[in-house]
Formats: sequence, structure tokens, C-alpha cells
Amino acid sequence: MLIYLGGSALTAFLVGVALSILGATSPLATAHLVLAVAIMPLIFGAITHFMPVLTRTGGPHRAVWLMPLTLQVAGVLVFLYFQGAAGLGALHAAAGLSLLSCIGLSAWLIRRAKCTLGKPHPGWRWYLAALACLGAGLALVPVMSVWPELWPSLRLLHLHLNMLGFVGLTAVGTLQVLMPTILSGPDAGASIRLQQDLPLALVGVALIAIGAAFWWPFSLLGALSLGHVVARLGWAWLRRYGLRMIANSGPAASLAGALIGFLMLIAFGVAHGFGLLSGHDAVPAFVAAFLMPLVIGALSQLLPVWCIPGRRTAMRDRLHKILGVGGAIRSLLFLGGGVLLAFGQNAGFWLAAAGLLSFVVLVLRALALLLFSYLAPGKIP
Repeated sequence: MLIYLGGSALTAFLVGVALSILGATSPLATAHLVLAVAIMPLIFGAITHFMPVLTRTGGPHRAVWLMPLTLQVAGVLVFLYFQGAAGLGALHAAAGLSLLSCIGLSAWLIRRAKCTLGKPHPGWRWYLAALACLGAGLALVPVMSVWPELWPSLRLLHLHLNMLGFVGLTAVGTLQVLMPTILSGPDAGASIRLQQDLPLALVGVALIAIGAAFWWPFSLLGALSLGHVVARLGWAWLRRYGLRMIANSGPAASLAGALIGFLMLIAFGVAHGFGLLSGHDAVPAFVAAFLMPLVIGALSQLLPVWCIPGRRTAMRDRLHKILGVGGAIRSLLFLGGGVLLAFGQNAGFWLAAAGLLSFVVLVLRALALLLFSYLAPGKIP
């Protein structure tokens, strides 16, 4: 399932970039193709992967394990709606399916946290907070139809709760667990940061969302709060690992690039509040500068583990080495593409496409090697 979800995310990125370059779909349809069909299901899958680790419990129930597929069905309905191929009922059905999945996964998280031997890792609360933001954003979908005069404000509230709340909080919480795993160096301060920074991050997301929807000065306060959390994490990485160690690891460089992209987009949001940048360009910039390096960095580390579960092997190490090639360069491509897109320059799509294609080639190479190892064991070049 997790390998499939990772492949779906890469495919959606490629299709989304191609559609944007060709202008074949509306920006809303393209954004929901990436976010609803690929990113939301992948995040649900990642939570089911990390939560048993954080709580020292067993694997998820089959119903939980299949939730990402329900989200993908809902995402397709949303895409069809924004393409004009489905009616409003499809949009409401998609929101309902997604909200039920959100509530179900939240209940599973709480139950797992209660079953932990000892105290669960504080990272699980970031997942619960992220799901709360997602649930609030999804609940706004039918409200937009009831009060169409509030549609512009509610749309912005929905957008920021989903992107900064659901995606952002999940990412920041997971990065503090994933980066030490990649660099094989425990981060003693991660637990303390996760406990202290969640209220700041959650308040920051809420203020940014409310400010974007109703009164922009709130967004400035929220940006300072959320930006402080993100900058604090980046500074902790620099002190713990150093720039050279991060840059020399493909997955770590990608994840560091995603963190820089997130901080950069928070700053761009402030610039938009002052009327210096167009908010219309924020979503593609968010995808290019944050989501792409985030997903690719995570997949660089996790795909070999998902393909070869259990104990570490020489083949898994080879897959990690292959997928990590060029991680720092890809991060620069994604960040450069995000900056261009934030300023309304469509050339940013080409930089994002170059970074994506370079990683897809590595994935195909890694899968070919893995397949060869099964077909001809002992004869791997």
C-alpha cells in the first residue's frame, strides 16, 4: 500500500506539472489532483506507518490501512467536480468521505496512544492536531454552498487549514523523527521541541487562516508564530548535524530543502498580505518548494524500507544510495521553481519538472535492480 501511495504521489506531481505547463485544466482542478488524490492519501499512509513506532504498538487494522484508498476515491470526485465533469453532489460526497476517514484515523490515533506502554512519543499529538485542522477544513465545504456570499473567505480558511494545518503540521512533526533516522544521529532535543512547539504552531496556523480569510494582520502574527517553530527546527538541525552532513545525504538535503521552502512560503504569505505578491500563485509555489522536496526526501529514505522490510540488508543500502543521488541539486531546483512560481513565472514549472524527472529515473533504476535481485539472486552487478 505504501509503495503504491508513493508511486501515486510521484505520478500526480508529474501529471500536475504537465497539465499546468499545457494549461489543460483549471488551477483549482490541478491543485486538487495533487493534494486530494495524492498527498492526503500518502500522509494518511505515512501516519499509519509512523504511529505504531511512536506508540510502540502493532500494525494498523485493515480498515485503517485502507483509508488512503477511500481518500483517493474522494479526491477523484473533487477533481471531476472542478473539471466540470461532476455536480455539486460529488463535491459534498467527497468531503463527507474524507471527513469520516479523518474522524476514523483520529480515533485510531487516540486509541493507540492510550495503549502505549509508558508515554507515547509526543510526535503523535502533531498528527492529531493536523487531522483536527483537516477536519475543520473539510467541514467548511458544505458551508460554502449554504452561504455563497462567504465563499471567498471560507475558501481561504479551507485552503490554509488544509495546507498549513494538515500538511504543514504533519510534515514538521514527522521531520523531527525522520531526519535523525536518516543521519543516524539521535536528536535529544526533538521530544522537548515537539512538546513545546505544538501550541505555537497550532496557534500560528489558526491565525494565518483567520487572517487570510477575514483580517490580514492576524496572518502576520500567525506567520511569526509558525515561522519561529520552523526556523527553530532548522537551527537545531544545523547545530546537531552541520550543513555539510545534511548536504551530503540525498534524503536529508531534500528534507532540509522542504523546511527552507516552508519557511520561504510563510514569508511570501506575509508579502502577499502587504500586497507585494499575488495569492493566486501561492498554491503552485507551495507544491514546488515544499511538497515536492518533502515527498521525495521521505520516499528516498522510506521506499527501500517499504520494499525490503525487516532488518537492514546490503540491497536496502544500495537502494538508499541510488535514491539519494543528487538530493541537494534537486532541492535547489524545487526551491528555484517555487520562487519563480511565487512571482508568477511559469518557468518554475520546468525547474520542478526537471527535479521530478531526475528522481523518477532513480526510482526506476532502483526498482529494476530490486527486480533483478529477485529474478537472478546472486548475480547482481
